[in-house]
Amino acid sequence: MDRPFEPSGVPDTQVDPEAAAHVALAVNGMGTFSWDVDAGLINYDDGGLAVMGFRPGEFDGRLATLGERIVPSEVPAIEDLVDRALRERSGFSLYFRVRHPDGRLQWTHTQGHIVRDEHNRPVRVIGIIRDASQELRAVDQTELLRQAREERHRPSDAVVHVSDALVPTVTVEDVAEALTDSRLMERIGASSVLLGLIDNGRMELVGSNGVHEGLIQDFHLARLSEPLPLTEAARTREAVFVTNRLDFIARFPALTPYLSHFPDAAAAVYLPLIAQDTPIGAVGLTYEGRASFPPEERTVLTALGKVIAQSLQRALLYDQEHELAAGLQTAMLPGILPHVPGVHLATRYRPTRARGGIGGDWYDALTLPDGRIAVVVGDVQGHDVTAAAVMGQLRIALRAYAAEGHPPSTAMARASAFLAELDTDRFATCLMALVDPLTGMTSVVRAGHPEPVLRSPDGSCAWLDIPGGLPLGLNTPGGQPAYPVFETLVEPGSTLVLCTDGLIESRAEDIDQGRERLLDALGAGPGPPEALADHLLDTMATYTGEEDDVALLVLHRSRGKASPAPRMEAVISPSDPDALRNARIALREALHSWSLEALSDTAELLACELATNALLHTDGSATLTARPVRHSGRGLRLAVSDTSTASPRRRAAPERATSGRGMMLVEELGTAWGIEPRGNGKTVWCELSLDLV
Repeated sequence: MDRPFEPSGVPDTQVDPEAAAHVALAVNGMGTFSWDVDAGLINYDDGGLAVMGFRPGEFDGRLATLGERIVPSEVPAIEDLVDRALRERSGFSLYFRVRHPDGRLQWTHTQGHIVRDEHNRPVRVIGIIRDASQELRAVDQTELLRQAREERHRPSDAVVHVSDALVPTVTVEDVAEALTDSRLMERIGASSVLLGLIDNGRMELVGSNGVHEGLIQDFHLARLSEPLPLTEAARTREAVFVTNRLDFIARFPALTPYLSHFPDAAAAVYLPLIAQDTPIGAVGLTYEGRASFPPEERTVLTALGKVIAQSLQRALLYDQEHELAAGLQTAMLPGILPHVPGVHLATRYRPTRARGGIGGDWYDALTLPDGRIAVVVGDVQGHDVTAAAVMGQLRIALRAYAAEGHPPSTAMARASAFLAELDTDRFATCLMALVDPLTGMTSVVRAGHPEPVLRSPDGSCAWLDIPGGLPLGLNTPGGQPAYPVFETLVEPGSTLVLCTDGLIESRAEDIDQGRERLLDALGAGPGPPEALADHLLDTMATYTGEEDDVALLVLHRSRGKASPAPRMEAVISPSDPDALRNARIALREALHSWSLEALSDTAELLACELATNALLHTDGSATLTARPVRHSGRGLRLAVSDTSTASPRRRAAPERATSGRGMMLVEELGTAWGIEPRGNGKTVWCELSLDLV
C-alpha cells in the first residue's frame, strides 16, 4: 500500500511525545518541577531553572535556596498558601515575583498538583512554572498584591491559626504570649493585639503587641464602667466593630490622644471573651488597609473570640489550681532553716508543670541537742492533695523522732511504722543525713531514695554508694524494716546535695543519664549554695521538662581550719588475747585527752561488755569506737560494730548465772543505747553523760 503523501526530503520519523511536550513548554517560557515533600527537595527541568534565573547545575534543590530568588516580602504568603493546600486541597496556583541575578524583577506563575498516599498524606507535588510578565503588564500589580494578601488572610484561616497557637498553652501567661506573637499577627493580618482580663470589676491588660506603652500604662486596670472598647465589649457581651476613625473618637473620646500612634490602622474589632456564660475578658485587634467587616467575617471573628475564651478559661483554672497547690505545699514545708556556724544551707521546691502542680516532695533541716544538724529530703507517692497531706504528717513525725535524739536508723524505722499506721496506701522514699559541723562526720540513712551527691573541695563530684532500706510505709515480715547507716566525712569546702528523683528523671531518658548529667551540672556550678541550687534546677529542667516536682537541699561546709574528728578506734580480734586489754588502754588515753577521765571506769566496763557480747555471738572481729558528744552537757558515745545481723537482747539472768547481764548493765549505766543496722552487720552503741557522774 502506498504511503500518504510526505513532503520531499522529510524523513519518516516517530515524534517523541515527551520531547515534544518539553519543546512546547520551552517555546512558551514554561518549565516543570517535581517536589519531594518528605525529603524537602525540589527538581526543576531546564525551562523551570530558566524561569527562576538559575543556570544548569546551579540550583541545589533546597527550598531555602529557592526562597532566596523570591521577593522576601512575598515568601510568607507563598508558604501559607502552599501549607494550606498541602492540608486541605489537591493543588494550588499563585503569582509571585522573582529577582534575577542581574537585578531584574519578573512576575512568575506556578501551578502544582498534590499527589497523596493511601493515608491522604501529601508525598509529592508536580507542576509547571512560567514567566507571567507579559500577561500582567496590563493588570494593576498593586491590586494583585492586595488580592494575594486578602487570600492569605482569609477570616476562616484566622480561627485555624489561633487555635493551633493556643493548643500548647497552659497558663494565662502562655495564652497571652501566644496571642501577641508577631508571627501569629502576621498570619491573621492584624497590626496590633491587646488582651485584657476582668479582675474585681476592672480590666487588667495582660498582653499586647503593637500597642503604645503609654496607652497600656494609662488604662491598665480601668473600671468596666469606663467608655473604652475592651470594657464595652466585656460589659455588653457584644463584639465592637470600628471602621471609621471619627466614629471611634465619638464613641471612645478618652483614646483620642493615642490615635496618632496608630496612623495606618483603618479598622478594629474588640471581642468579648465569655466562658460558661461569664465574661472573663476581651481582646482587641486592629487592621491596616481594611474598610469594612462583611457579615461572614463578623461571624468568623465572633467564633474566634469563643476559641480564645475557652483557652483562657482553661489557663485561669490551671493558674488557680497551681496557686492553691503552691500555697498548700509551702504551708507543709518548713518556713525557717536553722543557722549553724560553719554550715550553709539552701533549699528549693519546684512544683511539677502537670495539672495541679502538687506533689509529695519535701525537705527539712533541724539542729539536734548535740549540735549536729539533720537534713532530710523525701517523696510521698502520688501527685495530689492526699500526697501533700501525708507528706506534711510524715515530715513532722520524722522531725520529732530526730529531735528526740533517736539515731537516724531508728528515726527512719519509726517513721516507716508511722506511715504504715496511717493506712493511706501510700509509701514514701526518704534520705536523712546527720552532719557534725565541727568535725564533718556525717551519718546517712536512706529508704528507697536516690543517694546524696558530694562535691569535694577539689571540685570532683560523686554519688555516695550507700546501702539502703525499703521505702517508708512498707511492712516487712520481721517487723520494722532495717535501715543501714553509712558514715562519711564532709571536709571543709565540700558540698552535699540531697534531691528527689524529679531532678534527674525524665520519661525520654534513662535515669543513669540524669545521674551523670547532675554530676556535670554540680561540677560546673557556682560555689555559694543559693546560686548552686538555682543553677541545678535550671540546668536539669532543660532535660527533665519539669515532669515531676523537685525537692532540693544543698549543704555546704565552710572552708577554714579543719577540726579533726575526736575519735578512738580499736579492732578486737578473738585470736589476739591482748586485744581487749589494749583497747581498754587506748580508751583510757583517749578519755584523758578529751578531759573525760571521770567516765573512765564506767566507759571501760561498758566497752568490755559490748565487745565481749560481740565476740561471743559472732565469728569475726569487732571494732570498738569512742567519741565525745554534746547534748545538754558533755558526754561519750561508745559503739561496737560486728558482721552479725543478730541483735542483742536485754534479759533477766538467774541469780547464780555468770553471764547474761551485759545489756542490763548498758541500760542501767548508760543514758541511752541502741542498735543500728549496717550494710554488712550492725552497731551496738551507748552514751554516757559527764553530768551524771
